[in-house]
Amino acid sequence: MAGLVVSWLIVGSSMSAKAAGALAIGQCGAYGHAFDYGDARSAMDAAKRQCKGQCTTVTMKRACAAFSVDMANPCGAHGYAVAARISSAQNAAMRNCYKFGGKECVIRTWACDARG
Repeated sequence: MAGLVVSWLIVGSSMSAKAAGALAIGQCGAYGHAFDYGDARSAMDAAKRQCKGQCTTVTMKRACAAFSVDMANPCGAHGYAVAARISSAQNAAMRNCYKFGGKECVIRTWACDARG
């Protein structure tokens, strides 16, 4: 079983209305995401409700998050990342999936929060 990727970049910004999001990541490609919430706790709760099983949650504030899985083995290697731009988040999520043994990594989901 591949290790859970715990590498991410959290991009902070000033607190404003509708500027909190979250990505929930579970086993075998399970996920949930929420964006444009008023606070991080609400976004995390919403993302976790969508994710099946035991899920880890990361937050994003005026940023993007991406989650990738190995399609050759969806219950194996995976990666996720949070970055200021969607392209950066997707690239980092893919790199993390391959880094942890993925053979055919693809983006499973992505979301961007309000940018102000």
